[in-house]
Amino acid sequence: MIIRRRWTVALCGLLATLVAGLAPAGAAADEPGSDEREGPPPKVELVLDVSGSMRARDVGGRTRIAVAKQAFNDVIDAMPEEVHLGIRTLGADYAGEDKEKGCRDSEQLFPVGQVRRTEAKTAVAALAPTGFTPIGYALKGAVRDLGDGEGSRRIVLITDGEDSCGLPDPCDVARELAARGTHLTVDTLGLTGDAEVRQQLSCIAEATGGTYTAVQDQDQFSDRLNQLVRRPLQTPLEDPEPVAGAERCVQAPELAPGVYSDREEFGEHRWYRVPLDAGRELRASVSVGVDRAVDRDYGVLLRAVGQDGTELVRGSEAGGGRTDVLSTGARYPWRGEQERAVCLEVSNSFSAPDGIKRTPGLPLELTVDEVAAPDSAGDMAYFGLARGWVPLLVLTLAGLLAGLLWGLLGRLREPTRNSAGEAR
Repeated sequence: MIIRRRWTVALCGLLATLVAGLAPAGAAADEPGSDEREGPPPKVELVLDVSGSMRARDVGGRTRIAVAKQAFNDVIDAMPEEVHLGIRTLGADYAGEDKEKGCRDSEQLFPVGQVRRTEAKTAVAALAPTGFTPIGYALKGAVRDLGDGEGSRRIVLITDGEDSCGLPDPCDVARELAARGTHLTVDTLGLTGDAEVRQQLSCIAEATGGTYTAVQDQDQFSDRLNQLVRRPLQTPLEDPEPVAGAERCVQAPELAPGVYSDREEFGEHRWYRVPLDAGRELRASVSVGVDRAVDRDYGVLLRAVGQDGTELVRGSEAGGGRTDVLSTGARYPWRGEQERAVCLEVSNSFSAPDGIKRTPGLPLELTVDEVAAPDSAGDMAYFGLARGWVPLLVLTLAGLLAGLLWGLLGRLREPTRNSAGEAR
């Protein structure tokens, strides 16, 4: 039995070694995104509703404020050092009936900077549901807290109700931020499924290119909050350049390497054109943000097409259920001797339930880059379908070794069967 085990382990190890050795080394090292992030640190401010309604006990049998505090603690524990975090409250201090005072009840609980975990968690633990819900006023305060300058800035608003003050209107504040071109995003988390709350929080998120999420339980709350806090680390430092895709390739805007933003209607096809130098490889990726409720099944397609209409390469991604962003990418090397125009088509299969606004379109971010093309067709095995003799050789050897291993195990089992027969 021990001898058979040793033979099995040896053959499995040989198979793994051969397969690993045939795969060209160092592929991952050439992929983009491996460099360390440079530039100013991203800033995130969490704005927490501590109004009286947060006492409600309807999230898995726990109060809304207790669930929020637990999510905050989870996020603070896992906070990346690269992100500067701040915390602001609304409705946390004034318990009286004077609406004028209550609608100015918003204070910065923790300044934006590197997280001092013990201090931040202690400050959050002391909060108790108290007053009004001045969302618009708190958003203006959060904008001041984050300041100006370069780098990513993000507000995450957590609330269980719509603004109870009226002025300034939270949607107007968000639209003003977008109109000023501040590149500041507001994401919203709703602790109730109320239709009016959802409408207001969706409006705030849509205006700034953020996302709205209706929280169902503690785990979802913690996971979603953690995603939003970490998202700036995956966001390009370069501010996307606005561009308007065309209905056809011949009308499409010409794009140099860079990051571009656009909006695409439900089910729309938009075209862009990229001049590709000889001996260069085009790398393109697209992300479509879902800033409102959509139907269950959806997909995104990115195609590179020649000017004669021939498809060169495509990338696609599909999903179902709730999502915040859907991304895909494609790579196309050009080994010709002259520049070639490549058309990029971006399309989606999103749809929305009745009552959901179709305009403006879904936010779209397109990244275009060029690198040196691979030297040979064998290098093409890293993307698209595997090609060349290397994959064929790997599969052939894997099949041969698997057959030998199976035959050896069969032979080793025969003495056991014979011994069992003689024993009978």
